[in-house]
Amino acid sequence: MAVAAAAALLAGCASLSPGEEDVASTPWAQHSRAVQSPTGWVHQRFPGKQATEFHYARKDGRDAMAVLANASASMLRRNVHVEPAELGRVRFSWMVPELIAQADIGRREADDSPVRIILAFEGDRSRFSPKDALLNELARTITGEEMPYATLMYVWCTKREPGSVVKSPRTDRIRKIVLESGTGHLNRWLDYERDIRADFERAFGEAPGALVSIGVMTDSDNTRSTARAWYGPVRLVPVASR
Repeated sequence: MAVAAAAALLAGCASLSPGEEDVASTPWAQHSRAVQSPTGWVHQRFPGKQATEFHYARKDGRDAMAVLANASASMLRRNVHVEPAELGRVRFSWMVPELIAQADIGRREADDSPVRIILAFEGDRSRFSPKDALLNELARTITGEEMPYATLMYVWCTKREPGSVVKSPRTDRIRKIVLESGTGHLNRWLDYERDIRADFERAFGEAPGALVSIGVMTDSDNTRSTARAWYGPVRLVPVASR
């Protein structure tokens, strides 16, 4: 069951439920530019998980994606293809009104976060450990997609220090960089610009492969709690634009 749950977190199916907003048509999506992107933003659900709610909103004069997680986990994802030599920076912003008190991204039973920016990369899957090779096969069977070779997340953690790199308790192929911790910066917009290559090399100790997807995710399924957040547009900045 633990292996199946990990596979569910790494891949899923995208579809539009009755009455659900078409995220790809919102101003937020239009301002979330992605270089060399073959598709628009889609709502990706995970098998066996309640879906988080995503809705376009204007927040403090900004185009935003308002998110509500109620014991749920799902993400907005956009496929891209950026070769390693072309990796630049990622710009994003978020606002969090309240933390998930019980959450701890380093523990399997408490691995929730009010905000996550997710970057997925290609690589040599023959280097997977036996456990990760099994997860990859399960992901392909359940969802029709292989799991990424490596996934880098930017998160807000309730407990860990800013700057910490935390390995996922489910797989070594997911690593998280803590950008915010604690309550000091709640209820305000926070803006970031991160060097993708530098952060990947710091987190994984190797050079990145091609960037193949970007995503935003708010989840509260492990702690069975409620989390709210707002995301500003997510933009990939090419190397030439640095």
